[in-house]
Amino acid sequence: MPVIEHTKKVYTLWLPIRRNMARDERFGIGKRIDDIFLNALEQLREASYASGNGKIALLGKVLQNTDLLRFFLQLAWECNLLEQKHYILLATDIESVGKMVGGWRKGLLTKQNPVR
Repeated sequence: MPVIEHTKKVYTLWLPIRRNMARDERFGIGKRIDDIFLNALEQLREASYASGNGKIALLGKVLQNTDLLRFFLQLAWECNLLEQKHYILLATDIESVGKMVGGWRKGLLTKQNPVR
C-alpha cells in the first residue's frame, strides 16, 4: 500500500533526527513522537486487512495520530529541538500522509453511502 510505504519513509527520516536530540528530549517528546509514528503504522497495517466499518474506524484513528504528529513536531520546533529544515521536511510529508489516509477513508465512506 502506498500510504504505508510513504509513512515508513517519513518514519525513517524521523529516526536520525530523534537520535541527535539531547537525552532528555529524546526520551521525552522524541519518544512520544516515535510512539505516535509506530501507532499510526500499526493502525495502517491493521486497516489494510480490516473490512467495512472497522477499516473506516482505524483510518479515523490514523488521522488523529497524524494530527498529533503535526502538533508534537510543531511543539518540538517551537522549543528549538528541531531544525527548521527538518521540521518543514517532516511536516510536509506528514501532511501528505494525512491527505492519502483521508482520501482512502473518504473513498470507503462514499462506497458505503453512495450519493443518489
